[in-house]
Amino acid sequence: MGSRVYEELLKAGAKKENIYRPKSKELDLRIAEHAKKAVKGKDLVIHLAANVGGIGYNRDFPGQLFYDNLIMGLNLVEAARLAKVKKFVQVGTVCAYPKFPEHIPFKEEDLWKGYPEETNAPYGIAKLALLEMVQAYRRQYGFNGIYLLPTNLYGPGDNFDPKSSHVIPALIKKFVEAKKQNSPEVVVWGTGKASREFLYVDDAARAIVLAAQKYEKSEPVNIGSNNEVKIKQLIEMIGEVTGFKGKIVWDKTKPDGQPRRKLDVSKAKKEFGFVSKVGFKQGLKKTIEWYKENI
Repeated sequence: MGSRVYEELLKAGAKKENIYRPKSKELDLRIAEHAKKAVKGKDLVIHLAANVGGIGYNRDFPGQLFYDNLIMGLNLVEAARLAKVKKFVQVGTVCAYPKFPEHIPFKEEDLWKGYPEETNAPYGIAKLALLEMVQAYRRQYGFNGIYLLPTNLYGPGDNFDPKSSHVIPALIKKFVEAKKQNSPEVVVWGTGKASREFLYVDDAARAIVLAAQKYEKSEPVNIGSNNEVKIKQLIEMIGEVTGFKGKIVWDKTKPDGQPRRKLDVSKAKKEFGFVSKVGFKQGLKKTIEWYKENI
């Protein structure tokens, strides 16, 4: 995501020499002094740093995910306030929504109306707390912080490590390797009945930069593709694009995660003119091609 946002900032007229993209090896944002270095002298801060992964990763490391994501946000927002940063963009997560929200598609006003899906609740709650923080800082300090809620992201350059990857890169890796090895079957998690909304990384980056340019309000804004896909459909599509002809075996002992995810994206269009452009199958093909060429 960071590299794509960088490219979008250049398109918007920012100069390379004015964009600072610290790596985690360079600055550990869990350390307050490092966060202060990251924002020093900056007019705009876009907070994309996160410790994040799929269902298995969330299940295995809930405490680490809660701490890392909350402390990074706390440190950066406070550092940005002290440094008098003109605008702060906090990127949240669809995982902050209740497991069973009042509306489908999810509306921004549903955020506090229930507990998130259990497997990713620590991550989601940590990110949701940062919404309250930027809003509280706006009220007390006049801090110009905005909050965006992207849905599940995917695309070239994703994390394909099976220990921590999200559903699309994890499945792409499985199917491409099964095709190469002529495996008779691929084992996948759950029942396939759950649904997700996926947003291509280039679209997400464009939305973030548009919001940074045009959105000035405290209310959170959903960022999505307006396209809901069942996991069963996703798996069939990946099998088709990768050319895998074997059997798909469903391991129903593994969790499905949240039953449905689809965002109401009307506010993003109204407030800063964002509408996704990359169709799902098109984005999936690009991601699979990138994986074959680079992994």
